[in-house]
Amino acid sequence: MPQPIEVHYWPTPNGHKVTIALEEMGLPYEIVPVNIGRGDQFKPEFLAISPNNRMPAIVDPEGPGGEPISVFESGAILQYLGRKTGQFYPQDERARVAVDEWIMWQMAGLGPMSGQANHFRNYAPSVTSDQRHIAYGAIRYSNEVHRLYGVLEKRLDGRDYLAGDYSIADMMSWPWITGWKAFGVILDEFPNLKAWYQRIEQREAVQRALKRAEEIRRGPGLNASGKEAEDARRILFGQRAR
Repeated sequence: MPQPIEVHYWPTPNGHKVTIALEEMGLPYEIVPVNIGRGDQFKPEFLAISPNNRMPAIVDPEGPGGEPISVFESGAILQYLGRKTGQFYPQDERARVAVDEWIMWQMAGLGPMSGQANHFRNYAPSVTSDQRHIAYGAIRYSNEVHRLYGVLEKRLDGRDYLAGDYSIADMMSWPWITGWKAFGVILDEFPNLKAWYQRIEQREAVQRALKRAEEIRRGPGLNASGKEAEDARRILFGQRAR
């Protein structure tokens, strides 16, 4: 019986990528909550496995050569898991390049731009009263997210998945589409993307991963009032080099 993989996790799109992959691959895992609103990501024991103080990270007790290994950055984690299991990450070089292209596209574009759109549209009003800055950021990043959705729409024209068969590339991007309303997107404008989104949403492994997310306490929303929400905003939005 394989030993469970430790998943240092909080229920965000980047966290969901890892639990979806683990569920799809049938690997045993246990969640170690990293409450990013309380600063758990700055604890020395977490920084030892994730020096960028960002979750998710994993510790696989049965890594290469049977020795433990820790991996941080969601893209690196899913590539590692794909190589480890031989699932959802093709061995053929051309097919793997296609998967890697969409992994990098998500890591460099869809995730960061969606995060910025969400920040300026939903959280910035709780942080600053300067509506000029908020409006510019909201428009700039909402437009970029809309453009990226258009890229997906074209890519999925005549395709069920991003890179041939269902792969870790799809697992990387799908969680970042779940917040489309918060990003100011009308999903009906992108019928190919909407069909892909629903196709993945209906997978049993995805539903199991989302159920695990519901077990982790989120706490108050970042745009809420009260000390706990204020402290979380300060931790998440005020980081500088330490």
